[in-house]
Amino acid sequence: MSVAVELRHISKRFPGVIANKDVSMSVETGTVHALVGENGAGKSTVMKILYGMQRPDSGEILVNGSAVHFKNPNDAIEASIGMVHQHFMLADNFTVLENIILGSEPKKGITIDFVAARAKVMAMAAQYGLEIDPDILVEELGVGPRQRVEILKVLYRGARILIFDEPTAVLVPQEVDDLFKALEGLRSEGMAIIFISHKLDEVLRVADYVTVIRAGSTVAEVKSKDVTARQLAELMVGSELPQPTTHGVTRREQVTLALNNVTIATSTGSRDLISHISFELHAGEVVGIAGVEGNGQAELVEAILGLREYTGSISFNNASIDHLSVADRHDLGIGFIPEDRQRQGLMMNSPLWENRILGHQRSKPVMRGFILDKNATIADTARIMEEFDVRAPGPHTLATALSGGNQQKFIVGREMSKAPALLVASHPTRGVDVGAQGAIWEELRQAREKGMAIVLISADLEELIGMSDRLLVMLRGVVTAELDPAKTTPEQLGSAMTGAA
Repeated sequence: MSVAVELRHISKRFPGVIANKDVSMSVETGTVHALVGENGAGKSTVMKILYGMQRPDSGEILVNGSAVHFKNPNDAIEASIGMVHQHFMLADNFTVLENIILGSEPKKGITIDFVAARAKVMAMAAQYGLEIDPDILVEELGVGPRQRVEILKVLYRGARILIFDEPTAVLVPQEVDDLFKALEGLRSEGMAIIFISHKLDEVLRVADYVTVIRAGSTVAEVKSKDVTARQLAELMVGSELPQPTTHGVTRREQVTLALNNVTIATSTGSRDLISHISFELHAGEVVGIAGVEGNGQAELVEAILGLREYTGSISFNNASIDHLSVADRHDLGIGFIPEDRQRQGLMMNSPLWENRILGHQRSKPVMRGFILDKNATIADTARIMEEFDVRAPGPHTLATALSGGNQQKFIVGREMSKAPALLVASHPTRGVDVGAQGAIWEELRQAREKGMAIVLISADLEELIGMSDRLLVMLRGVVTAELDPAKTTPEQLGSAMTGAA
């Protein structure tokens, strides 16, 4: 096979940080080549360099044997490179077809030739097994269909080298299977695919080759059939692969959270977003909420936090919180790890010490009476960074400069700092490496042992099963099953989530 893209000795520095140091990688046509490493190891930086979003300080890039110098992503697209980002870049108020052709519209005179565009897009969708409805608004799509739109968008622009950044982070098992079928079709057509992931079992399942980088440098390039997940983990972080498990029964008599017939109606009066949800959560207990995205889990979280109006009742430590604001509920002892760390959990262009304030602006150490205690906040930010292994130069570092895993560890540390009685953890390890995963799982384990009640929502079924004491399955806004994690397999849970069981 010929080499589609080659990175030679790529290095990149930022103020106070060496992101890449002598990274090399060779990707052949007709193969899936995985790129793995800890958060902060330099994966995203080197892929942004390949896609023209950043320029290397040294090293070179070869595409089909010829040296290239990209000034921006348009240059990379011209060289047949496309990137499917972890955070989708779609216009919600446009149709699927409009999103795919946006910026590359075929013209018929001075108007857009939608007939030709539709024919080309539908032919590509059929060729690669990427089923879509071209006329539906993107805002009406779930995560899996949105990803298919992103893939078709880069293929429409002629990409032959595709970069997938954490493509399975938000997918349920059935959607992962569909994605991998699509990748197999792309590979068989001679595409070169770079697959960035923290899920090592998926890496070994889909990739032909794996490049491992640690601390900004390439440490190994191996054939996937020659290594195990444990060996890859050791190459990445120098330790064994952590497992999402809890030990013993820590549930206490005290009921921390109680929901009674909680319902959220739609504005149109059609099917409720969630309907008659009732359950109790005890201190020292983890209840996992399983469901395909879009089946009411997000709305349930918003009701508990006070972000949505609802009927029914919610009690916290045997007292109603129905009429309390979000801030009042937080002050009572309800913590929150958000689903989208960048949109819901951080001010990306602000320093970490300012991000420490978010949600805690009415309590110590952030406040001293009615005055912001900046020095104490900065000192406590440094403590969080040390205790939770947040890798950044210091409290004045902008949140946007941190890798995704370090952003997530910072949010976990911030929420745990107040030792809440109830933690609502929505996808707490989404998009983080095995090292950060293990650290976050350990924090949740210790909090459970100390009596914290935890609502855990995750698309990672192994995480749900391993970390939960009970599992509730949501389908179309209703709790359809309660399962014992000790007696449930990921396949059985996936079936329950889709209504097949």
